Amino acid sequence: MPQVTHLETVEIEPDQSADATIIWMHGLGADAYDFYSVPSQLGLPTRLNVRYVFPNAPRIPVTINMGLIMRAWYDVRGFDKRSEDQQQIRSSARWIMELVARENERGVQANRVVLAGFSQGGAMALFTGLRYPEPLAGIMCLSGYLLLHENLAKEATNNNRDVSIFQAHGSNDPIVPYALGRSSYDVLTKANYQIDWHEYPMAHQVCDKELQDVGTWLTNVFS
Repeated sequence: MPQVTHLETVEIEPDQSADATIIWMHGLGADAYDFYSVPSQLGLPTRLNVRYVFPNAPRIPVTINMGLIMRAWYDVRGFDKRSEDQQQIRSSARWIMELVARENERGVQANRVVLAGFSQGGAMALFTGLRYPEPLAGIMCLSGYLLLHENLAKEATNNNRDVSIFQAHGSNDPIVPYALGRSSYDVLTKANYQIDWHEYPMAHQVCDKELQDVGTWLTNVFS
């Protein structure tokens, strides 16, 4: 029986028994259905039996949105390190790790699981994936950034030192500035992580070319 997790999920099952899973986290104020329509646009080969798991973040007050309660992986007070909501970031990471453990119980090993996300969700994919104790298949961060980067060296696990990482950002992003995404890439590269970096002439969104590139990367990761 799969273990109970703290996060509600919406899921898409493959036609045959799943042998790979993508856990895809939404952005601030969105919900589990935000990327529900995306799998059909990725062009993955039919031979890949991928389960898609879209979790709902908890509802919490968000400072930059006047304290309104909405779905968020952590509070956002600003983008400098003093503003980071460390307690909620770590709670959300533990809950995401529970989802990976549930996939293990459902027959999909960690090395066949990709942690993915957009914006806050992408930041959580990076944070959680680099600290996960078992090797993962990959980490995908779309329009996101590196959280608590000053703690990375002492907290990152050796099992994911060589994990495949896809990072993408819009060059005209007014919400999560391009410079923040690129500086995160620079920190990871300096720490000897191998990043498949992509940038697109867009705002805080996804585009068709990006989804094509994601599909190619996922096909390679799972093949």
